[in-house]
Amino acid sequence: MKRLAKLLTLLLICAACDGSLISPTVIEEPRVAVEDSDMIVLGEKLDDPYTVENMTRALESVYGTKASRVPIEPTDYYVRFLPKNEVELQTLLNIGVEMVDHPVDYRILKEGDYYHDPEIEEGKITWQYAVVSKDFVFPRKIRHEILDDCYLVENAGGGTKADWVDWAAVEREAYRLTGNEAMLAGQTKSGDGTGVPVGRVTILDDSSGEYVGVKGVKVSCNSFVKFAGAFTDEDGNYNLGKSFSSDVRYRLVFKNKMGFGIGFNLILVPASVSSFGKHSPEGYDINVDGNSDKILFSRCAVNNAGYDYYSDCEKTDIRKPPANLRLWLFKNLACSSAPMLQQGAVIDNSLIGEYFGDYTFLIKMFLPDITMGLRDSNDYATVYSHAIHEMAHASHFMQAGIKYWDSYIKFVIKSFISSGFVTYGTGMEDGHGYCEIGEMWAYYVQTMFYREKYGDTAAAFGTSYWFRPQILINLDSKGLTRGKTYDALSSDITDIDMLRKKLVSLYPELKNTINQAFERYN
Repeated sequence: MKRLAKLLTLLLICAACDGSLISPTVIEEPRVAVEDSDMIVLGEKLDDPYTVENMTRALESVYGTKASRVPIEPTDYYVRFLPKNEVELQTLLNIGVEMVDHPVDYRILKEGDYYHDPEIEEGKITWQYAVVSKDFVFPRKIRHEILDDCYLVENAGGGTKADWVDWAAVEREAYRLTGNEAMLAGQTKSGDGTGVPVGRVTILDDSSGEYVGVKGVKVSCNSFVKFAGAFTDEDGNYNLGKSFSSDVRYRLVFKNKMGFGIGFNLILVPASVSSFGKHSPEGYDINVDGNSDKILFSRCAVNNAGYDYYSDCEKTDIRKPPANLRLWLFKNLACSSAPMLQQGAVIDNSLIGEYFGDYTFLIKMFLPDITMGLRDSNDYATVYSHAIHEMAHASHFMQAGIKYWDSYIKFVIKSFISSGFVTYGTGMEDGHGYCEIGEMWAYYVQTMFYREKYGDTAAAFGTSYWFRPQILINLDSKGLTRGKTYDALSSDITDIDMLRKKLVSLYPELKNTINQAFERYN
C-alpha cells in the first residue's frame, strides 16, 4: 500500500494545472494532506426517545388508558452497516440509503467532520449508521445490525397516526422520560409547538463584497433517529419540511444536487460533511467568509463553481462533466488537476494498471476526478476560478474520451520530470499538443467565466505559458463562443494546427478571423 500511495501522490502532483515549480522532495512524501478535518468525539450513550418502547411509554403518560387505542408499531429501523469494501458501500448508496459514519444516540462532546470506530482498523470502512423503513430489503451479504425499532409518526400509516393525538406533546414527553428534556427547544418546553428548520447558507464573495447563496448543497438535520434534509436553491435558501421538538444538529453535505461530490474526510465516503452543532428547530443561517474554517470556505466556493458550471453547460451546449464527478480538496498543495481517475482515465493504461494490480478497481471507485490545491487560494474568486478551470477539463474529457486523456496525462507526467519539474513542460516534448489543446481550452473557459462574473474585461488566465489561450479568448470576442469551440475538441484534435483546421471546417464563414487569430498569437 505504501508503494500505491507514492505512485498516486506522484500522479496527482504531476497532473497538476497551475504551472508552479514543485520541489522533488514533495514526490517522496506519500501522505499529501487532504482536508484537515477534526474527528467527532463521542460521550455517553443516550436513551433514544423515538424507540417503539419509549414512544409507547410517552403515549401512555400523556393519554393514560386511551393510549391503548393507538397501536405503536415500528415504522423504521435504526441500523448500522459494515461494508467490507467500496463495492458494498456503493451498493448501499445506489439504493438510496443515507448514512452517517457515527452513532446518533450518543452525546457529542466535540463536533467534527467525520468519525471512525476505534474497533475498526484504520484504512477500513467504518460502521455506517442509517434509518431505514420497516419494509427495507437488506442487501444480501452486506453485514448489518438492527439497533432499535423506531416509531416516527410522520412515517406511520393513517391508521396509526390517530388524528386526535397531539404527537408533538407525545414526542416532548418521550424526551422527558428518557432524560433528554434539556434538548427540547425553548419554544417547545411550554408546549407552544414545534419548529421546521428554514434558513439560508451564504458565502462572502470578497471580490464583489456580497454574500451569495451556497447553491444546491444539502442541508441535513437530525435529532437522534429523526432526520430531515433538503438542497438549497440558487440563493442558498432551504426548507427541511419536517418539524422537530428539540434542537437539531445541522450539517452541510457536499454532494451537490447537480450530481458532483466534494470529498473526502480522510475516509472512504463520496462527499465531505461540515458540521455546525445543535441549533434551533426554527432554522439556522450559515454565513461563511474569509474568517471561517478554510476547508469549509473552500468547499462552499468549489461547490458554487461546480453548480454554476453545470448550469452554464445547459445554456452553451457544452457537455457537462460526468454526473458522479468527484473532487478532492488538498490543503497543502498549490496545484490542481483533472486526472479523471474515477471515470477510468489513466488507471486503464496498461503500465499503470499493472503497477496498481489488485488495487486498480478500488482506485477507480474512490479516487478523484478533480483535485483542488488550496495552499495559495485564500479568496473566493481564486478558488472559484480554479474550480471552473478543472470543470472545463472534465467537459473536454467527455468530448475527447479516455484514450485521449491517457495520452494527455502521460505527457504531463513525462514532461514534468524531463523539464525539471515544470508542470506543463516546455512545449517541445513529444505529444505536447494534447496539453496545448487541453490547457488552451481550460484557461480560456476560466477567463470567460471570470470576466462574465466580475465584469473584468482585462482578466486573462494562462497567457504567459507556451500554449496560447489568447487565441480562443480573441475569437470569443469575434463570435466564436465557447460552445462553438467545444464542438471542435474531438478526440482527433491533438495539436494546435489541427484545432485551427477543425474550427475553419466547422465555421467557414469565420475562416479569415480564425486564421488571423492563430497567426497573431502562435
